[in-house]
Amino acid sequence: MKKFFIFTLFTFISLIATAQSQEVRLANEYYSQGEYEKAKKLYDDLARDLNNIPLIHNNYFFLLVELAEYKEAEKYVKRLIKNFPNNLYYQLDLGVLLKSSGQESQSQKYFDNIIDEIKYDNYRTRITADYFVNKQLTNMAIRTFKDARTAINNQYAYALEMANIYRIMNEKDLMVQEYLNYVSQNPSNLNYVKNTLQSLLAKPEELQSLEMLLYDKIQNEPNSEIYGELLIWVNLQQKNFYGAFIQARAIDKRLRTEGSRSINIGLMALENNDYNSAIKVFTYIIKEFPGTYNYLLAKMYLIKSYEKRVRNTYPIDEREIRNLINDYNNFISELGITRNTLEALRNKALLHAFYLDEKDSAITILKQIIATPRANPDIKARSKLDLGDIYILTEEPWESTLLYSQVEKSHKEDLLGYEAKLRNAKLSYYKGDFQLAQEHLDILKQATTREIANDAMALSLLIKDNIAFDSTETAMKKYAAIELMLFQNKIAPALRAIQAMREEYAGHSLSDELLWKEADIQKKLGHFEVAISLLQKIVDEYDTDILSDDAYFTLGSIYDRQLNDPQKAMEIYKTFLTKYPGSVYVAEARKRFRQLRGDYNMHEGKLQNNEL
Repeated sequence: MKKFFIFTLFTFISLIATAQSQEVRLANEYYSQGEYEKAKKLYDDLARDLNNIPLIHNNYFFLLVELAEYKEAEKYVKRLIKNFPNNLYYQLDLGVLLKSSGQESQSQKYFDNIIDEIKYDNYRTRITADYFVNKQLTNMAIRTFKDARTAINNQYAYALEMANIYRIMNEKDLMVQEYLNYVSQNPSNLNYVKNTLQSLLAKPEELQSLEMLLYDKIQNEPNSEIYGELLIWVNLQQKNFYGAFIQARAIDKRLRTEGSRSINIGLMALENNDYNSAIKVFTYIIKEFPGTYNYLLAKMYLIKSYEKRVRNTYPIDEREIRNLINDYNNFISELGITRNTLEALRNKALLHAFYLDEKDSAITILKQIIATPRANPDIKARSKLDLGDIYILTEEPWESTLLYSQVEKSHKEDLLGYEAKLRNAKLSYYKGDFQLAQEHLDILKQATTREIANDAMALSLLIKDNIAFDSTETAMKKYAAIELMLFQNKIAPALRAIQAMREEYAGHSLSDELLWKEADIQKKLGHFEVAISLLQKIVDEYDTDILSDDAYFTLGSIYDRQLNDPQKAMEIYKTFLTKYPGSVYVAEARKRFRQLRGDYNMHEGKLQNNEL
């Protein structure tokens, strides 16, 4: 009998619980559908049992506020506070209720008391601030953390939390300051902060603001490695490689790292065609760190930087090319034929082939590298690719294909393998075999390296766009033949062919490409005014074309670097930034504009004074 009674009691309790659970679900369903009056009746009954409170509180409290049932809501919340005195959320709800009912001053005083009570308690401080953020009372959340900071006498406490709140408030400067506070106390999270700032500071002025803030920080804390690393990073974001080097140099000196940071900046400058900055970096390393591994690298890359500058100064001076070859010879003589000098030997070969028309010398050198027993497989493969290119110059395309295919096979699914396949595709394109070229390009579009995939996509689109309505492919074959002539450095016949084709195919879809090719040739010949008129024609007549931003940026570059007209260059760069905000040249245009305006000189002066 006793067992039966207990079983019956449990069954009864279970039935009650099930009924209550169904009522909760029904009330929540009414609430979600906006049927507040129906929901309220059910919530009123359910709220009498404190066991139901965790299941209904958020919806019920919001409902009472939404229906302006302020007295009933106050009675309800005060009952909860009495029954659950340690539950901070219910106490905060009462403050929200006061605010919602128009009692602003009472609400503020109430919140002030809570903030004052919990400011020494790290856990309750975070709960309170999170609550305020969820209720969109972000200023109160900031106030909570600031009072806690003062209470515990730690100006860096809660920095990450405050940064995230300022992020919600779109207070970028304050957000950045808190991220700096955070990383200064947590240096191991430097990469996290860099990645976060990279995603949040999209506008140029935001990066400039961070840059100025970091300069001020370094003035006050000159030995801070964190601020120095961040300043290197922000300069790199703006492609101000010399500015990044100035700070890298200071850190290298302080940590005695033999120029490791500096040489990385120099390599980045070289990769981004800022050869003047690269020259300054490598010259510094050679002077300051003789006898080190970085010294050897810097010597080679200094010559390469000079080479890049010579190759981009038009018209190219043959004497400068011979000077570069002499520099490479001296470097190789100093160190002998080693793994470090094979790259210099390869660079020297390319100068012989493409600038001095000394193809036999180039072929001999490259074959020497390929035959070197202990040479790195990658430099052997690169030398094979170069040798393949030279056989195109000597009009031996079958030899080129053979070498490219060897590299494809030896470096399958590797960067060099993709590069070899791209060169095979271009060779097919030069010969007018567009179908075979497309077969290669379709594979390369999926390449893991973005640069090769983009090059493949660009060539594929060029072919498709210009043979779609030309079954004979005549125009495209003539254009490909011009590209081959340019690759073979046959400038005069290529220029004549372009001019003839522009006349024969006026209005053809290749017209803008022909203008671009001719402008590039005229620029390299030193005929800058002719190049400017051709580029301006692209900008005026093909304003929405893919080459429009290339043409307009090149206009600015000619006035900047070739004609030495900084005012005109600044005018073009400024217009460019507005006209082509999505262009790949935006960062470079902004950097050159700021350099011409003198921004970087001012900043470098600050750092130089600081170093002194």
